[in-house]
Formats: sequence, structure tokens, C-alpha cells
Amino acid sequence: MTLILKNPIVFFDLETTGINIASDRIVELSYLKVHPNGKEEPKTLLINPTIPIPAEATQIHGIRNEDVAGCPTFQEVAATLVAAFEGCDFAGYNSNKFDLPLLAEEFLRSGIAFDLKKRKFIDVQVIFHKMEQRTLSAAYQFYCGKELVNAHSSEADTRATYEVLLSQLERYPSLPRDIDHLSEFSTQARSADFAGRIVYNDKEEEVFNFGKYKGVTVQEVLTRDPSYYSWMMNGDFPLYTKKVLTSIKLRGFCK
Repeated sequence: MTLILKNPIVFFDLETTGINIASDRIVELSYLKVHPNGKEEPKTLLINPTIPIPAEATQIHGIRNEDVAGCPTFQEVAATLVAAFEGCDFAGYNSNKFDLPLLAEEFLRSGIAFDLKKRKFIDVQVIFHKMEQRTLSAAYQFYCGKELVNAHSSEADTRATYEVLLSQLERYPSLPRDIDHLSEFSTQARSADFAGRIVYNDKEEEVFNFGKYKGVTVQEVLTRDPSYYSWMMNGDFPLYTKKVLTSIKLRGFCK
């Protein structure tokens, strides 16, 4: 069973210094670009995060500070990645919650204009959890009948994610084959930012998805409690979340 592609789709996986979207960095990026004609282009990049890699992170992915000391920084490869990703949709495993938000942060920190919000996203983990409830290694065993060797190697995880999605399409005839509908199916909630701090309600209004104002529209909070904007802008929130928040605030001034 094959995907119905209008655009190339990039299956990707990140290895990082940690799990904080706002402060951690990418140390390895692997992607598999699949074209509508079936052509596949794999690529793996080791990246100097410019901050130390904690020992606990190295224990997971095996990448040490000395491994990336002479590697390019994300800023140095950002323009090349934009060129490679231009016009592509994206897919990953748990990518909507972590990999995409962190990738967006890295592009913003690099000062490179690349609007990921214009693309479609497929999160294979969401499909898996809706259908079977497992992890990537278990998903690979369950769907593909194989043991995932070198788990937490971004290259192995990227290839496994692609194979799992193809097997999911084979196993579940009810799953859509085109990217638009797969993207919709694999999205838990429609976010205004990537980290899911601000989401849309059923009226297409941006609402906070955390804290004391959870469920309240951003515009109402900014009007009723202007200090909340400053608190978030000075807090440990992702740059993209702050960008969306500022855009909503500026939009309110224009009304």
C-alpha cells in the first residue's frame, strides 16, 4: 500500500540535548525525503548544539560532546535544510508534540524564515496510539515483524517510522491514503503554536491550553490581565509560542 502524495514528504527524527523545547538543541537530524514518484532521499546530519550534551541524553542516543565538536551548528545548515524541505509535508513519531516544535525553534533562533505552519504533518505515533497503543519499537515489531536495531539512533528511527506508516496503511483499509486526511487523523488537537500551549476552540478562536486560563481565549486574557503577556514573554516558553502570542496581541490593537 502506497501513500498518495501531492508533495514530497519528509520523514524525520531528532536526537537532542534534552526534552525542553525552549532551551534544548538538536545534536542529530535524520530525514527521509519521499517524492510522489517514489524516489527516496535519505540524509543524516550531526549538529553542534553549542551547549553541552548532558550525560543522561548521551546514554539514550550515544552522541557525545566530542562527536559533534567539529560539526556545523544548526544555523550553519539551516539554509540547506530550508532548500531541501521547501514544498514538503512532514511526518515523524511523536513529532507533533516534540520534533516539529523543536525544529521550529531552531529555525527561529537561526533567523531563517521557514513557515512550517504552511505544511501538513503526520504523526505516526498518534495513528499508532489510536489504533493499538504502543511505542515505536513495539510498533515496528507489531506492524513490520522486525526488531528495531539501534533504537534511539535517529537514522534507524526515521526509517522505522516510514516503514511503520506504510504497514499501517496496509493493515487499516479505513485509513486515508492522502496526506491532507492523514494529517487531520494524526493530529490530536489543532494548535496555533507548535508546543500546544495555544490551541483553537470550536469557534476557531485561540485559547490557552495550560495554566489558570486554560480554555479562555487569548484575546480575553490579554484584555483582562495584560501582565500575563509579559509573564509569558519573560518565561521559559518556546519562541514560536511567544511569536503567536505577540501576533494575537498586535491583531487586537488593529481591531
